[in-house]
Amino acid sequence: MAHGKNRLAGSTSPYLQQHESNPVDWYPWGEEALQKAKAEDKPIFLSIGYSACHWCHVMERESFENDAIAAIMNQHFVSIKVDREQRPDLDQVYMQAVQMLTGSGGWPMSVFLTPETRPFYGGTYWPPEARWGRPGFPQVLLSVAEAWKTRREEIENQGQEMVMHLQSAEGSGPDGADSLPLSHAELSRAEQSLERSFEPRYGGFGSAPKFPHVMDIELLMRLQTRNPTPQRLQMITRTLDGMALGGIYDHLGGGFSRYSVDDRWLVPHFEKMLYDNALLAGLYVDAYQLTGNDHYREVVVETLDYLLRDMRNPRGGFYSAEDADSEGEEGKFYVWSPKEIQQILGPERGYRFCRMYDVTDRGNFEGHSILNRLHELDTKGHTALVQELSAQAGIPQESLLDQINEDRKRLLEIRAQRVRPGLDDKVLVSWNGLAIHSLAQAGLVLEMPKYVEGALACARFLLKEVRRDDGRLLHVWRDGKSEIDGYLDDYAYLANALVTLAIATGDSSWLAEAHRLAKQMLEFFSDPEGGFYFTAADAEVLISRTKDTIDHSIPSGSGMAATALLRISLLLEDEAMRSEAERTLMASSQLIKRSPGAVGQLLIALDWMLGPVQQVVLRSDSLEIASKIQREWMRKFSPRLLFLTLPCGDEPLDPSLLALSRNKPALDGAAPTMYLCEGNACMAPLVGEGAILEEVSRRG
Repeated sequence: MAHGKNRLAGSTSPYLQQHESNPVDWYPWGEEALQKAKAEDKPIFLSIGYSACHWCHVMERESFENDAIAAIMNQHFVSIKVDREQRPDLDQVYMQAVQMLTGSGGWPMSVFLTPETRPFYGGTYWPPEARWGRPGFPQVLLSVAEAWKTRREEIENQGQEMVMHLQSAEGSGPDGADSLPLSHAELSRAEQSLERSFEPRYGGFGSAPKFPHVMDIELLMRLQTRNPTPQRLQMITRTLDGMALGGIYDHLGGGFSRYSVDDRWLVPHFEKMLYDNALLAGLYVDAYQLTGNDHYREVVVETLDYLLRDMRNPRGGFYSAEDADSEGEEGKFYVWSPKEIQQILGPERGYRFCRMYDVTDRGNFEGHSILNRLHELDTKGHTALVQELSAQAGIPQESLLDQINEDRKRLLEIRAQRVRPGLDDKVLVSWNGLAIHSLAQAGLVLEMPKYVEGALACARFLLKEVRRDDGRLLHVWRDGKSEIDGYLDDYAYLANALVTLAIATGDSSWLAEAHRLAKQMLEFFSDPEGGFYFTAADAEVLISRTKDTIDHSIPSGSGMAATALLRISLLLEDEAMRSEAERTLMASSQLIKRSPGAVGQLLIALDWMLGPVQQVVLRSDSLEIASKIQREWMRKFSPRLLFLTLPCGDEPLDPSLLALSRNKPALDGAAPTMYLCEGNACMAPLVGEGAILEEVSRRG
């Protein structure tokens, strides 16, 4: 049956627009829907998902496009659809409620609320009829509608109790007077937790499904610089190799899928998220520095090239996600058969390519094959395979590998002619902050200016277009429209990224901008008891004001806030910001001690706080000399190094940089002057390129 468009048609969210032709009388979250629920005394059915979510699409096809099911929803409920990426505050509150109600969570999230928005029943995906041990969605709807009529008092009490639980869990937030001292012991305890869950055969932590644990691996790499051990290095490299060689990595176009449904990193959940690719690119940059492994460098280049090629808005911002589905089928865009490959490359080269990437007639995903090189986890096996294929072809191994790379490019060209997965083209400040950091870091370490230029273009776009007139951040931009006030992670991620951009470019104005954002973050998000709320003090009041302290697929807002504050305070000698960062860590001290495996970003901030931090301020008017000196500093992985370049001449225009400029003056006209402090001790300043490079060489 054909349907007109519902109230979601005017939304800027691609996810909500996907549902605009459903027969369900959907409302976006807002006063109109909430008032309707109160006026008609109906419960609210709240559905939260995101555009790249495969099971969200399944539930839409099965239930929300079903006229009979829609009729039940329209009769008994006020139905509200929310994009979790546009409204992470709602997602946090109600996901916690669903987890309390059911013991688990996920998307699509389905939760029933009283008209006062108190949750009383919930779940995730429900099929259209009972199966797999799950009740059918119509059965759920009718049971809730009946309970609303016959057990109203019980439901109201349950909703009130749930709100009390949410407020006690999140509203009080920090540990306050019960905070505990933090030390290196917390870092060791986190490592021990990761050791227990490490899976040695293919790498990663835990069993299927396997997710990247970016913050945890970053923490392990930091610990490796403190006290290197072969066991820790194996945890790091086995995991990095498993992800980069498995099917979770796109061996043609670069970039990573969301996670692996198996324990081998073979079969991905095919959606590609900006945050995963930004975080993983940064992780592999650091791993390249730590290990010198050229394959990690290739992964960085291919992943960032994917972002610049396929995920960038012409104005500089990065899109949010590519869908798992293409033409209604999960993974269709990415999989191959031997016949297809041999038709494109010819029988001989096609055969060699299929052997190299394990493409077989039996397939590994619904009769087709996902490209992977998992045999390279066994180095001898890969070497033997290259030798075998090289001998069969009668060409040197190097020539064989060159041909394979040519074939990859050819298959990428052919794949580009397929119907691409759906694109979620909204630009989120927080996720773009992650991209800016990784692009700037990669450009600096790999000496590839195009990545720094990509970071600069993105930062300029965000600060010009996704900002209120009063200078405060907004959260989302799409089609020329910016909306929704910024959340904690918008401020924290972007402030941290701008510090990295200042380091990578030698332009200290980006540090001044990071300082301004940090001051806004402290003004609107900090809790007087310590730590940060996820929403601003003047944001929409929900049933609970959450604190974002635990890492999920992205770093916790509190952990990144503490990290950014420490980096800014160390560079600008801002003791007030350093104190706030320490208060944030102390406010979460019990959580850090109780669940170290869940707070990787907070532990990274703790690693900064424990130090010793190397602070290098270089006064130089020559970008060429400054870059040369910085490159020498960056030859090894130095996760607690902060390197800032300031010109020798006039005082900086931004007042936040004045104290730094005056405390560390240029000592000999235009000759470079380097100030080096480590921990609480500073060297005498070094003047002249030769003296500076000699000291850097001596140290590393």
